[in-house]
Amino acid sequence: MGLFGKPARLDDEDVIVQEQYDDLPTLPEPPRSTVIAAGAVVTGTLQGDGIMQVEGTVEGEIVLNGAVIVAPTGLVKGPVTADVIRLAGRIEGTVTANERLLLQKTGSLEGDMSTPSLEVEAGGRLNGHSTMPPSTQPGKSEN
Repeated sequence: MGLFGKPARLDDEDVIVQEQYDDLPTLPEPPRSTVIAAGAVVTGTLQGDGIMQVEGTVEGEIVLNGAVIVAPTGLVKGPVTADVIRLAGRIEGTVTANERLLLQKTGSLEGDMSTPSLEVEAGGRLNGHSTMPPSTQPGKSEN
């Protein structure tokens, strides 16, 4: 109720303003990303969707629907499963890249890996067994 018993106009203005924005399209949800900063140590299982960049140390399992990027300063002690893995640091554990694994020149993998697509830059190190199953991406035929 406004002054002198008159209805407050603010409520009417709020409705008008809100109606103006109801017709606007919604923005797409930004991709979710997580950074494990250099110097940080995270222990345990990390699961989720999006992009994870490891600049520090992860002691445990990473399971991600998305991409895992291990920076040159990054270290993962445990298994890693993701759609795409870019390794410039070090992983000590089993790696499963559902789509692609890129082992960069500063990268080192101490463990077995499985991926349908592997790219190793000169200088990248893989010490373990590799398995390359056929691609299971939609639209790709398996022969």
